Parts: sequence; structure tokens; C-alpha cells
Amino acid sequence: MGLGHNMKRIFTWWDGQSFGTQLWTSRNGTKVGEDSEGNVFYRNADDSRRWVIYNGENEASRVSPEWHGWLHHTWDQPPSETPVAHKDWEKPHQENLTGTMLAYAPAGSIRKAAPAERTDYEAWSPE
Repeated sequence: MGLGHNMKRIFTWWDGQSFGTQLWTSRNGTKVGEDSEGNVFYRNADDSRRWVIYNGENEASRVSPEWHGWLHHTWDQPPSETPVAHKDWEKPHQENLTGTMLAYAPAGSIRKAAPAERTDYEAWSPE
């Protein structure tokens, strides 16, 4: 790892763990599990702090509901120790796609390659 990579880790927080987070984690963290995205979850010795080291971009919506609940002390045991029961109607977790090319675009959106034909109104024309 070069000097540029290390400088980036010191001064940025949005793309993986910073140097400070790595240092804190190595001294105080106990790994409790990983999710399907490759994010790694930690807690300190008295379980007063819980945190995640993202695998890639630091985006909170990339944390599944199970791990989100554990991070926020909704339940005591991490999903790696006590799996969360799921209902039949639950859909798989999906990160927030707002602001990306994969975000929802309704029919007629200018983001669609071929906007839908609009038949619900008639354009005004001055006469």
C-alpha cells in the first residue's frame, strides 16, 4: 500500500475504514460476524459500542435489517449467534438505490430510454 492510499485512509471516511477506525477496532473490537455483503460487525468488551466496517462504500442502507437491529441495541444477540426469524412475505434486503442508475423511474420518466406514450392529458397549444 502506497503513501497515497495511506493518506486517503487518514483523511477520508466514506470509502472503507479510516486509519482511526482501524486502530480503535484493533485495540477495542471483538468481531461478532459478517453479513452477505461482506460487512464486518464488532462490539467492545462491555457491549456499550457496536459498529460495522463496510466492505466498500460506507452506506448505511447496505446493512441488512437483522444487523441494523443489533447495531442499535434492538436485540442483544447478533444475528450470527441468534438468527432472526423471517416471515414468508419478507423480501430480500436491498440497499437504497436513490441517486443511482438503478433507482426506480416511473413510466414517462425522462430517465427511461423510450418514455411511455402519455394519453392522460393533452398538451396546451395557444391559438
